[in-house]
Amino acid sequence: MAGERILIVEDEEDIQELLRYNLSKEGYRISSVFTAEEGLQRSLTDTPDLILLDLMLPGMDGLAFRHHLKQDPATRDIAVIMVTARDVVSKIRADGEGEADDYIAKPFSVDQLLSTVRTVLDRRVRGPVKE
Repeated sequence: MAGERILIVEDEEDIQELLRYNLSKEGYRISSVFTAEEGLQRSLTDTPDLILLDLMLPGMDGLAFRHHLKQDPATRDIAVIMVTARDVVSKIRADGEGEADDYIAKPFSVDQLLSTVRTVLDRRVRGPVKE
């Protein structure tokens, strides 16, 4: 199902390149930015199917970015996977403040990354699972 557009919002160049390389190899169309402000602008001009979002960004953090994204009708339905330190993921889940489609804790394996991306994108196509 590759070919979907993925926006990477990550301020660490090495991690951004790791994400870009591995997702591109799978056939995803990748764009990337270093700040949340750039990410919001890119989301409006070239709406991605999925955003990989670091939480600890300079300026606006990932949670504020996610809040702005959900407030705008043009971007509220974009899938978001938060990528951040393991202890931060645990806190966000416990507090219920993340509003993400899924989470990947750093450090992560490439297999985990690809599996989570596929799952979230598949869920967007199929819709939520009915129990």
